[in-house]
Amino acid sequence: MENGLYVALSSQVALEKRLNTIADNVANVSTVGFRATGVKFEDIVSGLGDKSVSFASTGDTYLSPQAGALRKTGNPLDFAIQGDAWFAFQGPDGPIMTRDGRFTMLPTGELVTIEGYPVLDAGGAPIQLNAQGGAPEASADGTLYQNGEPVATLGLFDFQPGLNFTRFGNSGVVPYGAPEPIVDRVDIGVAQGFVEDSNVNPVMEITRLIQVQRAFEQVSALMRDSESALEQAISTLGPR
Repeated sequence: MENGLYVALSSQVALEKRLNTIADNVANVSTVGFRATGVKFEDIVSGLGDKSVSFASTGDTYLSPQAGALRKTGNPLDFAIQGDAWFAFQGPDGPIMTRDGRFTMLPTGELVTIEGYPVLDAGGAPIQLNAQGGAPEASADGTLYQNGEPVATLGLFDFQPGLNFTRFGNSGVVPYGAPEPIVDRVDIGVAQGFVEDSNVNPVMEITRLIQVQRAFEQVSALMRDSESALEQAISTLGPR
């Protein structure tokens, strides 16, 4: 009977983690470049044969690989990636990967994110534009032109977040190693004047939220019934 309580408790821990990820997804349904978080669960088996008991794992988080829809803004400093690639900017402790291409140009000509972090080129260096050259024009491969002359190239990187990734802000992801720059890929490009919206489907997430909440409540009720049955058994079979 105690095993049943432990199994139910492991289920509650797993469901709580899923609730938290779904709530975070719903909160970022309007966040540019946001990728929804999913969780993979596995059975953890304790014991052998007839005495084996299966518990729910705490789960591994992963990012949904599905791209969000492109939305036209008309802003020449807004960029969206077409294909499986990521932008990079210089964070406080190293490069950060992102699909949020809302950039701006400082009076000094530096290209930065809306939070003020330097945007990186394929070599990992901050992008420097001509401060007097006006807004750049971008080609499909991310090359930036001012007055008809190439001045820089947006860095596009091959990056797989993997399991149990670490977010930076809402749309950034911390890479575990050095991301690989992408060059000469016809299936990957940049669209100027567009941004990529969140890939969260709010209807699906709300439905999942309700389902997980109900499952959590059912497990809680099961645990209460098990505890009550255990107390009754002790009272009935215990010494008088």
